[in-house]
Amino acid sequence: MYRIRTTKTSSAATAVQVVMYIDRKVKVLAHIGSAHNKEELLLLKKYAADWIKKNSRQQSLFPEPPSKDVSKIVSLDECEYLGNRYSFIYDIITQLFKYFDFLSLPCGSLFFDLALIRIIEPASKLRSLELLEELFGLNYSRRDFYRLLPKFILLKDKIESKVVDLAKREFNFDFSLVFYDVTTLYFESFKADELRKPGFSKDNKSQQPQILIGLIVDPNGFPVAYEIFEGNKFEGHTLIPIITAFKKKHNIEKLTVVADAAMISQKNIEALEANGLSYIVGARISNLSEKVLTEITSKLKPEDGANIRVNTNNGQLVCGFSLKRYRKDKLEMDKQLNKAQFLLDSPGKIKRAKFIKTKNENNYEINSELIEKSKLLLGIKGYYTNLPEEIDNSTIINHYHNLWHIEQAFRISKSDLETRPIYHFKQHTIQAHILICFMALAICKYMEIKTGKSTKQIIRLLKTVTDARILNLLTRKEIIMRSKVGPDVKDLLSKLNLSY
Repeated sequence: MYRIRTTKTSSAATAVQVVMYIDRKVKVLAHIGSAHNKEELLLLKKYAADWIKKNSRQQSLFPEPPSKDVSKIVSLDECEYLGNRYSFIYDIITQLFKYFDFLSLPCGSLFFDLALIRIIEPASKLRSLELLEELFGLNYSRRDFYRLLPKFILLKDKIESKVVDLAKREFNFDFSLVFYDVTTLYFESFKADELRKPGFSKDNKSQQPQILIGLIVDPNGFPVAYEIFEGNKFEGHTLIPIITAFKKKHNIEKLTVVADAAMISQKNIEALEANGLSYIVGARISNLSEKVLTEITSKLKPEDGANIRVNTNNGQLVCGFSLKRYRKDKLEMDKQLNKAQFLLDSPGKIKRAKFIKTKNENNYEINSELIEKSKLLLGIKGYYTNLPEEIDNSTIINHYHNLWHIEQAFRISKSDLETRPIYHFKQHTIQAHILICFMALAICKYMEIKTGKSTKQIIRLLKTVTDARILNLLTRKEIIMRSKVGPDVKDLLSKLNLSY
């Protein structure tokens, strides 16, 4: 007897098959298709029943009543299931591109579709062209792609301006406070050139050529500007060029930049002040003398949340004490001390460790001075600034703690958008790739800020709405059956203020 069998596939779809059970073994007679929702499953089961009727004399004792969702379908002979597409998610993200005013730029639809597919399913550019056709029925030739790619990089300034306009309109961005950081993107190659150069890699790919990306975000973590630098450039040397260019481009009078400790140097401080810029930069307080550290510690510990401001050559130093940070630092220090003692107690196993120093040739001992200094640092974090004392220390500390927003932006870029590794080799294609990723990042961060959901959660929800494609073989007309828009999707679109 023929039976209709359903089974889950590796992609979480439901496969519909016509099978027979022979000697307790399953023999698949026909694979009808894979369903991604209830409507498609109902339709495929109808096809399976028609297949059984056509290929055998087997009749059902209890024939199913016709469903209104498939009322136009008479038999398997008259219709063909063409699969499904994701036009819904395409329409929704296209609305966001319109809201950013991106679609007014003179570059054709290919540019935006490449950014759109990177949000939905990041891949190489040529694979992206295939996905655009598979998921949305959009056909672009490789010839057009290679012809248009060099033109995309001319749009960088205009795209950044439109992103800034949206930040001002949606997030009340007023240029008074920005956050800056740098990351590295490596290439699947070992051949360097003027831009792609080996250097200190944050991806642990020091042997492969890379580029540096400097990114500016607003207090919400929304990206407003970026710049590309050579792979071997010291990240501290990227701060002044990108921040001063940003200030000049937007004619900003007052701007405070927040950055991590890698950006601090006497030259950078002098350049920032010469350009009328304020700064909050992480301080490496371990470089301070023990006398200064002792003074700071005596005024901070053990009160949780205590802070102090002192003058130094790098500007005013704001220090804060946290019991939570103290416990974390103490735990890490104890681990390092235990490791050092274990190495000293195990002859032949001595290797470089934080609290071990060389006593004389082949003799080592605990570094007591470093231990005492490390104890002074427990629970304390420092920040250099040139902001006036009218800006209280707690505000400065809170601003610096918001630097995690830019770290999150880099995680989205590297993880969700798969910005690296980079497979391009020509400079203009590299620049186009980064610009596409920047546009995609802006869309992702906008959706995350508005909905409170991650990009992966948003894409997963939007992809639950699919379009089943049915071809009427008699009329040759294609029928589109869209699955229902669930309450979670409706809530998401409401927060984004989008229609469907």
